[in-house]
Amino acid sequence: MKMSLNDMKEKIIKEATITVDDLNSKIQAKMDQLAGLVSEEGACHIIANELGVKMMAQSGGRMQIKNILPGMKNFEVLLKVRTKWEPRTFSKGDKEGRVGSCFVGDETGLGRLVFWNDLVDKMDSFKEGDVLLVKDGYVKDNQGRKEVHMNDSSVLIVNPEGETVTLPERQPATRKKIKELTQDEFNIELLGTIVQVFEPRFYEVCPQCSKRTRPQDGDRYVCEEHGEIKPAFSYVLNAVIDDGSDSMRIVCFREQADKLLSKTPEQMLLFKDNVSEFELTKQELLGTIVKLMGRVKKNSMFDRMEFTCQEVFVKPDPEEELKKLQ
Repeated sequence: MKMSLNDMKEKIIKEATITVDDLNSKIQAKMDQLAGLVSEEGACHIIANELGVKMMAQSGGRMQIKNILPGMKNFEVLLKVRTKWEPRTFSKGDKEGRVGSCFVGDETGLGRLVFWNDLVDKMDSFKEGDVLLVKDGYVKDNQGRKEVHMNDSSVLIVNPEGETVTLPERQPATRKKIKELTQDEFNIELLGTIVQVFEPRFYEVCPQCSKRTRPQDGDRYVCEEHGEIKPAFSYVLNAVIDDGSDSMRIVCFREQADKLLSKTPEQMLLFKDNVSEFELTKQELLGTIVKLMGRVKKNSMFDRMEFTCQEVFVKPDPEEELKKLQ
């Protein structure tokens, strides 16, 4: 297990009741005393020991996000789902796999819950706003962000009786240029111009729960929860945005596609059997300035980063955007 330097300092300051300046002075003095033979992290561990602060006081049982560390196993955590993303397929060598994830949190912080391959199907059992009790996952560090990964021995309980979670207030999105983006960044805001639009792709879903369905035994569609169904259709729209620093493909699922195109779901479905009708809508969108909020992900199949939109604002207020630039 590895605790970040910032987490170590925060724990020492809180439990030893000292100031940030006092702690930094002690760490620097320890590094000077050992003539550069110890890192700042190592000096921090020594100071914690001298002050009687146990860095790994808890290693199992019920934990909160702020206390879980990369490498941890055999613990449980209670989480609330803030955002649930569409699973994706990836290729590794001659094998193909699936991965799905959602943005989750508790009163102490936020993180990512990740499902691999067959475990992706577990995501059908919950929705945004649900409370999840996760037992025996394992923690990984992804560029400084904590992720809880499910494995075959993990247990997932949806909306356990008597359990509630209050998430922290949503933080304002961070405005960035496309050239500044890195893989798996969350809560990012982009401002740019639509320079390319692709035809929407339609896929079958259960009309009652909106879960993805696929044909079985020919043209029969079966939902795990609602049995044999007559499928409805959902859709995803891809486009390319350019902000002057670079360009990037954006991905808009149903509601965000509606906002980007200024269409109702009924109008969108007309394009399913009349693709040629989409050409006029496409031409109208090209050159439009948009503000997007969402996350950056790696599309392993095409080896490129993409931006999955969670909020779409078409033709944002110029005065408001100028204030941000100032």
